[in-house]
Amino acid sequence: MEELHNNGDYVDINGHRMHVFRTGNENGPKLVFMAGSSTFAPAYDFRNLYEKLQEDFRIIVIEKFGYGYSDLYVGPADIDTLVGCQRKALEQLGEKGPFILLPHSMGGIEAIRWIQMYPEEISALIGIDMTSPVSYAEWTDADVESRVRTMRNLKRLNLYWLTPIPHCASFTKDDKRQLKLLRKRNAFNDCYFKEAEAVKQNASYVGEHGTINCPALLFCSNGKQTFRNWIQNQKTFAQQINAELICYDCGHYLHYYKSEEMSSAIMSFMKSIS
Repeated sequence: MEELHNNGDYVDINGHRMHVFRTGNENGPKLVFMAGSSTFAPAYDFRNLYEKLQEDFRIIVIEKFGYGYSDLYVGPADIDTLVGCQRKALEQLGEKGPFILLPHSMGGIEAIRWIQMYPEEISALIGIDMTSPVSYAEWTDADVESRVRTMRNLKRLNLYWLTPIPHCASFTKDDKRQLKLLRKRNAFNDCYFKEAEAVKQNASYVGEHGTINCPALLFCSNGKQTFRNWIQNQKTFAQQINAELICYDCGHYLHYYKSEEMSSAIMSFMKSIS
């Protein structure tokens, strides 16, 4: 019988196991990757990008509860708890800032809140088609309900195989087996539902606490796999925080398709702020 076997470290958060994957240059700047909503295997999902950066940077991928190899523990989904658990995980592993946060999609509001609360811990923000309070400003309760309803219908029909699966040339046969197992275990779990139900309120709360002030680079997709006014909202947020914005004509998981270009841009950006 095939089994899951983690490739990182477990830490205990409130009596439950959270998984953190680390690799790369232990003496380099610390890149902390933060998954978007429902990304079932973050440590594998980001590999196409971080493997091009690991020679120069310390790579850290946090897998929240319900993600990757972490426990399927359904805890509070308010933004401060989500951020607090991730900070606690790094603290238990002895990982100290400054960190460069690389959030994908919904992880963006968590990254912004982290910077709002603990600006001294963060030296830069690199958004991977990330959300911000601007992204959700036009959302209604009906939008949230529709999103959650779609997720629940997919779960009811056991259509877990419809979730996007990452592709990376360096994946071994065992990596691919692990991905399939993680997708089947994690897809449409209750942690994802709870985060989706709270996202509008969380984004509003973050928006009420003002803008952030740190060096920032934002990558943006063509918006076809996201929601309305995506590119314009990315431009608006970039202007608000004085960030460099790079847009690609590709899907929402742009680190699958543009890792070469993104890694080069990240290297240049880091040199410019060092």
